[in-house]
Amino acid sequence: MAKTDLDRIDCALLAALQKDGRLSNKELAAAVGLAPSSCHERMRHLRAIGVIRGIHAELEPAAVGVGLQALIAVRLKQHSRDLVESFREHVLSLHEVLSLFHVAGADDFLVHVAVRDANHLRDLALDAFTRRDEVAHLQTSLVFEHARAPEMPLYLPEAPLPAVPAPVAAAPRRKRKPAAAAAGKRVRRR
Repeated sequence: MAKTDLDRIDCALLAALQKDGRLSNKELAAAVGLAPSSCHERMRHLRAIGVIRGIHAELEPAAVGVGLQALIAVRLKQHSRDLVESFREHVLSLHEVLSLFHVAGADDFLVHVAVRDANHLRDLALDAFTRRDEVAHLQTSLVFEHARAPEMPLYLPEAPLPAVPAPVAAAPRRKRKPAAAAAGKRVRRR
């Protein structure tokens, strides 16, 4: 999807939805200062042009039987468009795949998977990846923790980028007074 011309109200709607995807149209309209009918029309338009791709529930992995997550780096033997697309479609059809990244560098894809346990991960790697003719190399990294930012940044064309805070400079060191002087006693100098 190409960059679209979003205005401040669109961005306010998107920010409010990212904070709480369960807001009703009436609550969303009130949050951004629109009439509910105008809000509904803007939301319909944002979905129609592909800005809003979906609204999802975030689940606790352990509660749904996921005991292990991993990142699988995949290097292909060749890089024709047909092979890349075929591999991409295959990976996205796998039940265990959470995310797929087509990347530049030594590897071609980075695949985030969620599995029951180490045996499930081994079987997935062997059956779903290494059996593919286009796969030259796999490298699997276990995920100890997965956290994602709660919101996608929203950049308006006319708005400046947020400033990065400058590092705080250390305060200059003061010369230490002798212990007796610090305690308020007179120090005799020779």
